[in-house]
Amino acid sequence: MAICAFCICVTAAQAQQRTFPPSPKIEGQSNESRPPEKADDKPEFPGQWRAPYRASVPVQSVIITDKLTRPWSVAVLPDGRYLVTEKAGTLRIVNKDGALSDPFAGVPAVLATGQGGLLDVVLDRSFQSNKRIFFTFTQARGEGTSGIAVARATLDEPSKALKDVKVIYEVQPAAPIGQSAQQGSRIAIAADDTLFVAIGDRSTRGPWLKAQDMTTAMGKIIHITADGAPAPGNPFLNTPGVLPEIWSAGHRNQHGIAFDATGQLWEVEHGPQGGDELNKVQKGKNYGWPVIVRGIDYTGLAIGEGITTKAGLEQPDYYWDPVIAPSGLAFYSGKLIPQWNGSVLISALRGQQISRLTLSNGKVVAEEPLFGDANLRFRDVRVDPEGAVIALTENGQLLRIVPR
Repeated sequence: MAICAFCICVTAAQAQQRTFPPSPKIEGQSNESRPPEKADDKPEFPGQWRAPYRASVPVQSVIITDKLTRPWSVAVLPDGRYLVTEKAGTLRIVNKDGALSDPFAGVPAVLATGQGGLLDVVLDRSFQSNKRIFFTFTQARGEGTSGIAVARATLDEPSKALKDVKVIYEVQPAAPIGQSAQQGSRIAIAADDTLFVAIGDRSTRGPWLKAQDMTTAMGKIIHITADGAPAPGNPFLNTPGVLPEIWSAGHRNQHGIAFDATGQLWEVEHGPQGGDELNKVQKGKNYGWPVIVRGIDYTGLAIGEGITTKAGLEQPDYYWDPVIAPSGLAFYSGKLIPQWNGSVLISALRGQQISRLTLSNGKVVAEEPLFGDANLRFRDVRVDPEGAVIALTENGQLLRIVPR
């Protein structure tokens, strides 16, 4: 294994460990000084954007492996090893010493194009006994179309295969394969073993309003059972013309979803050019995309009416403009870094950082960007049972982050 610090990686046999101290920001001032992409953008309430920088503790990042190929998601196995998806369609186990397993057989056919591929993977809450996993992937549907699917399977290590694979949910309608952006997707398993699944809206430039179309799961967070049925207690179970599995609407491209210690569900999603969001996900609420938007189109033009508020549509709890491209979300709880307990950890692609947000009474009160000098696009972030932070990078690294 190796230690990665700033842009330098060295083997454990070389020299001493290098560290990632907190970025050299000014205490009490925002980390962001650039003008917003949306020139007239301003927050609706204090603390909605540009929270002040608050330093915590220096940490170091151990490279477990740098041999992965376009990794997308990581789940920590009970014995401390790592289950990793690679976007092209492979599922591997990474040992603590960095050794990679062969790809598991039995993964369904994956369409890896654009932002699609083999995406999220999570362990069943009873994985220790049933070895069941859930995962999302882009599925070819024929006639030049594709869609996100949710599947479950048994992880059979002795045979290095997935067994009893079953697709439990398919997003309808299918979208053109060429329209391959904004697919999402992440899974969070609730205490009652139901699944919350974030589905991107597959939007392109122009009037793509699927996030507001209540007959499709695109641009929604859905709530389903382990068999794929609408979960009991969903807000639209008895509403004609609305998919009964919908939990919330008006989302764009959600790459992080997780429960905090109180059981509150949160998500992060990519905005367009400006306007990445962090939201508490509330039952039956509409989060506004693309009607209210804290950003602009990639052409530089306004999206829709160019408005940021409208009655009946939810405001983000926090947002970034310019964007950081949030790619994963986890809540920290552990003994290794007690100063971080309750913090929100958000991996970022364009921001090339892990952003640590401090919450107070459910509001963001501070932001600490970590690893900003490492020149790494972070794809996912998790916390292992020991309290180490586990992160994936797009250049194939699996990292374990611990105190210096």
